[in-house]
Amino acid sequence: MPVYLQVMLLAAVFIAIVIIFLYIGGLAVRRASFQIIAEMEEARAFKEGRAIKIQDERKNFFRVGIQNIRPRALSLLIADGLVIKTNNGKYYLDKEKLARAKEQLSSKNTVNNS
Repeated sequence: MPVYLQVMLLAAVFIAIVIIFLYIGGLAVRRASFQIIAEMEEARAFKEGRAIKIQDERKNFFRVGIQNIRPRALSLLIADGLVIKTNNGKYYLDKEKLARAKEQLSSKNTVNNS
């Protein structure tokens, strides 16, 4: 096999591996986001008075694994406006935005299933 084909094949395999790892990372963040929302719904944290404490930073910088994904998922939920941070460092859900997000998610699922 010519060298230029080997190089192109190697580049294609590298790109495919990077895409697969990014996809898996995205799925992990999505799962962590759903877990955070479920915890907050279970605690009925829909207003500032019922806000709960959630891990929002890494416990150990050098530890790699699922526990490092929760802070990232939480920051994405805050950026989307689904979760609101109080002045004392606790978090609660915006009930209206959560309802709209669930509605959009269910409409996407029905379109995909059709």
